[in-house]
Amino acid sequence: MAIVKMKKLRLIAPRSRKDELLRSLTKLGCVEIAEPTAELQSEELAPLLHRESGEAAAHKARQTALLGALAVLDKLSPEKKPLLSAKPLAGADALLDAQDDAALAAANELLALGDRLKRLSAEESRQRSAIEALKPWEGLDLPLETAATETCAILLGSVPARMDRAEMAEKLGEAAEEAELFDIFEDKNQRYLLLVARKEELAKAQEALRPYAFTLANTAGLRGTAAENIALAQAKLEELSAEKDRTADDIAAMADSRQALKLAADAEGTEIARAEAEDRLCGTESAVALQGWMPAEREEELGTLFDALGCAWESEDPDPSEYPDVPVQLKNNKLTNGLNMVTEMYSLPAYDGVDPNPLMAPFFILFYGLMMADMGYGLIMILAAVIAMAKIRPKEGSLSFCQLLLWGGISTFVMGALTGGFFGNALEQIGKLLGKPEGWGVLPSLFNPMTDSMIVLIGSMALGLIHLNTGMVISAVEKIKAGDKASALWEEGSLWVTLVGIVLFALSKTIAPAIPAVLGEVILIVGGLMILYGGTRGAKGFGKVTSIFGTLYNTLTGWFGDILSYSRIMALMLAGSVIATVFNTIAGIANSWAMFIPIFLVGHGLNFALNLLGCYVHDLRLQCLEYFGKFYKDGGRAFAPLRIKTKYYDVVE
Repeated sequence: MAIVKMKKLRLIAPRSRKDELLRSLTKLGCVEIAEPTAELQSEELAPLLHRESGEAAAHKARQTALLGALAVLDKLSPEKKPLLSAKPLAGADALLDAQDDAALAAANELLALGDRLKRLSAEESRQRSAIEALKPWEGLDLPLETAATETCAILLGSVPARMDRAEMAEKLGEAAEEAELFDIFEDKNQRYLLLVARKEELAKAQEALRPYAFTLANTAGLRGTAAENIALAQAKLEELSAEKDRTADDIAAMADSRQALKLAADAEGTEIARAEAEDRLCGTESAVALQGWMPAEREEELGTLFDALGCAWESEDPDPSEYPDVPVQLKNNKLTNGLNMVTEMYSLPAYDGVDPNPLMAPFFILFYGLMMADMGYGLIMILAAVIAMAKIRPKEGSLSFCQLLLWGGISTFVMGALTGGFFGNALEQIGKLLGKPEGWGVLPSLFNPMTDSMIVLIGSMALGLIHLNTGMVISAVEKIKAGDKASALWEEGSLWVTLVGIVLFALSKTIAPAIPAVLGEVILIVGGLMILYGGTRGAKGFGKVTSIFGTLYNTLTGWFGDILSYSRIMALMLAGSVIATVFNTIAGIANSWAMFIPIFLVGHGLNFALNLLGCYVHDLRLQCLEYFGKFYKDGGRAFAPLRIKTKYYDVVE
């Protein structure tokens, strides 16, 4: 697999065929329309050309209304659909032609009903707040509009409950002898009072109560007693509740319009994409000009379309100086497509880089299986992926996830078979519950992470060495293809010579004494000198001295640290096995199925969830930091062609 070769497209179409051209390009979904270049916006052409307008804002407003109506409908009348159900199918023409005025009218009606519900809810809140405010005064048999008698003023107010009631009355008496406070109600926070004072002493009475945080009650506009107003508010609440129920029923009655709203929303989404693409066109009274990118493999198909529409067009390969602007599309098969989510999570490769998916797929899948290494967990992953792909017909990112889950599950099952793990040692514990002889359920294994930890650790680092060297091979090949053979020799080549020397020296001292140790030493010295020379190339003066130390430090610590990173494969394999075994042991202690089953399900559910995420994260780290660091050139921009965009429907292909 590789990065799809792109070609720059320039096209002039008759204005009368513009809509047909954009419609056809939307259905094909393989042309990215770019912003006009400086050439088209030059001073010479500016008086002749104008930017087209696709009315994207109008389509966005309609889509917003449709999506808002669906939100209202989903809140009051949720759609009932089976678990893992696929999206309904719609033809491309249906989505391109679904200008449904009836759906838009239904959307506006639903939005109006939704707004009415909001207003009713707001009024309910206001009435409840009024009731809460009047509750303390419910026992007061005095119209709330009563503010005074012929000689006295009457005020309703409250003070914090912590205030000293006796002291407050004493201070009030000192300031206004004939003023009086009456307790109406008290809760844990406030004391509600009625103040009666002669009109000429009212100001003094209020001033005396100010230190006690006396706050007047807000009864403006209220007539009658508090109890009467509470009764009116409660009656209003009943009316509002009945009206809300009627409005909710009206919304639920429009549930049949849900699919039409969804289809219209998807159609508007496609229209928005088309309109935004049209905004990037330039035109005259009789023609429109388009610039963009297309896959080279689709050129013949597109050329036939352009000729049929009477377009004048040309294509050319991008200049190397344009590579940073060339969009990137990865060409994948069923095995490598699952790795798209890994690559996209990191960064797409540069256009002049290499497609990492086929280079990464074997290692990612292998490492994931080694980290999980359990047949039971692998079966769950395989079944989940197969059922999801069969039931929901996933597309794009969802499809990549399901495919990656499938390949990871197969690898996990295979590695579980090699290590003898089936939900840890579950079969052995089940055998004890069934009264089977000792050792029943112990599966055969090539190696066991619980007892062969050192072998697993050495194997993990050996795989890491292969992984890192594969990255170096890719890097060297890319440098040679680019004509930079010297860098390939002094960077990757020097490390390989050094590695060969280390291997020969180690073999001569261990299993192959026939190999002269001096041979390994000589090759090792040559490799070391090559590393030093390669690391100091281009340095001058004192910089050569500092670069020597820098090269030695970076080479030794860098390689040691990189290889040590692969010990996480052993660590995760061992951790998963230990945790599974611990849960199985705990579940089997009581020697009862009633205890075994729930502990088994909960324990392995937690272990599976932690490993599913943890193994992905650590596998991702090995690829992105250790592997990609050797050869990967990132920074690519995703290819974004004009195409049908849907949220609720899948397009029939």
